[in-house]
Amino acid sequence: MKSINVFKIFSVALIVLSTPVFATTFISAADKNLQYSGRVNFSDPEAPQISWPGTSIAGNFTGQYFSVTLDDQLGKNYFNVFIDNNFQNPTVIQAAQGQKKYVVAENLLKGNHRFLITKRTEGEEGATNVKGFELADGEKLLAPPPRLKRKIEFFGDSITSGAGNEAPVDGVDHILADKNNFMTYAAITARDLNAEAHITSQSGIGIMISWFPFTMPQFYDQLSAVGNNDTQWDFSSWTPDVVVINLFQNDSWLTDREHRLTPNPGDAQRIQAYVDFVKTIRGKYPKAYIICALGSMDATKKGSKWPGYITTAVARLKQENPREKMDTLFFEFTGYEAHPRVKHHQANAAKLTAFIKQKMNW
Repeated sequence: MKSINVFKIFSVALIVLSTPVFATTFISAADKNLQYSGRVNFSDPEAPQISWPGTSIAGNFTGQYFSVTLDDQLGKNYFNVFIDNNFQNPTVIQAAQGQKKYVVAENLLKGNHRFLITKRTEGEEGATNVKGFELADGEKLLAPPPRLKRKIEFFGDSITSGAGNEAPVDGVDHILADKNNFMTYAAITARDLNAEAHITSQSGIGIMISWFPFTMPQFYDQLSAVGNNDTQWDFSSWTPDVVVINLFQNDSWLTDREHRLTPNPGDAQRIQAYVDFVKTIRGKYPKAYIICALGSMDATKKGSKWPGYITTAVARLKQENPREKMDTLFFEFTGYEAHPRVKHHQANAAKLTAFIKQKMNW
C-alpha cells in the first residue's frame, strides 16, 4: 500500500465550521448503524470514549453532507476521516480541546457514501468522547459494513503507535501531526490481511521499565489508554486470532544505555520478564497464535542481545508446552536512528503479512 498523501490541518478554524445554513439530521453516537472498533468505553452510550491508537468508527450514509462532533480532553489528538474509501486523501482533524463540530464533507454527490474515522494519535494525547454526527436534512445512516471476521491484536510501544512515521526522513519525529497509526506496520498488516485490529500500544513503554512510572504488564488490560488507571478491558468481548507483541525496545535503552534500573537486570531476569508477560497474554487468549516480534529500531541491530532474549523465552515456553502456537519474528534494523517512517513500516508490514499468511493459511 502506498503512503497516504496527508493534508494536515494545523488551524482548527479551517475545519471547524459554524452551523450550516441548511437543516441537518442529527445522528446519535449510540446509533446501531455505527460500527466502532477498538477498546471503546461505552459507559455513556451517547458519548462513547476512545483513547487507543487506531480506534475507528465506520458507517454508511446517504446525502451530500457529513460532520462529527467530538469532545476532546486535551486538544492534542488527530483523526483521519476517509470518505468513500479514498485512503489516499483523508481529511485530518486536529481536535480542539472541548466540544467542537468538525464538518468533513458538504458537497458530496447525491446517493450513498461511506465514512471511516481513525485515531491517529494515542492515549498520551488524551481521550475523546464522540458526541454525534450530522447528515443533510432527511438523510440517514444505512446498515454498517460487514464486520471483519479475522482479528489481530498488537501490543507495542511508539513503533506500533506510529510516533513520527509521517515526519520527513531527516526531520524530528515528536510532532503530533506526524503521528499516524493508520500507516504503521500494524494497521497496514491488518488491512492487507482483511483483519480487524486492536492496537494496545503506548510510546515509551516497556516490559520491565518505561520512560514513565508504569509498564506494559500494568497497562495492557486497561479500557482507557490515558495513563495508568483502574479501568478494565473485558477480554471476553473481543478475541484475536493472532497476537503480535513488539516490545523490549524501550527496555533495551533504559537498561543498557540509561541504566535506570538498580540493580541492572541480568540476562536471566530479562528473559524471565518476557516469559511472564507472554504467559499473561496467553492466559487471556488461550487459542491465539502469538508472534513475539521486535524491531525495526536498534534493539535488532547487529550484535544486540535483545532478539536472543526473546528467542530464548519463546523456546522455554514451547518446551513447557510442545503444543504452544508461538513464533518469533524480527524486523531488521536498517541503520535509521529515528522512529520508523512510513516506508519502514510498509517494509515491516510486508514481512509480517507474509509470515501470518503462511502460519495462519490466510
